[in-house]
Amino acid sequence: MTDISTGVVFALLEEVFGRGLFWLMFVGTISIAAAYLYVLVRDRAVSWRKFLLSQLSMPIGAVVAIVFILSVTHSTFADIGGAIDVIFVMGFAVAGAIGMAILVYTGQSLIWRRRLHRRANPA
Repeated sequence: MTDISTGVVFALLEEVFGRGLFWLMFVGTISIAAAYLYVLVRDRAVSWRKFLLSQLSMPIGAVVAIVFILSVTHSTFADIGGAIDVIFVMGFAVAGAIGMAILVYTGQSLIWRRRLHRRANPA
């Protein structure tokens, strides 16, 4: 295999996760990203309180991502053998942390909409 194309990557990920789980994760990721962009455009500003709460959820996302990938691949921490394995585990942890932050921020913004302060009209 000399060339890595999008089709090869999709086929590899389908093989690792299984066809149903992979496409469920793919559609979920696209949906959450679209909702996140919607929230950013709708609010026209970042809510720093929601941002802080989403940052606090990042360690949970990192742990969940590592546990998820180890369970899907039927591996344990004892199977981590070299530097590249550690790099991949750290990459999954970072991706899980970022994903959790985006998910929490988007969820907060969709559930609790920012209150608009209006001046009273002196009619």
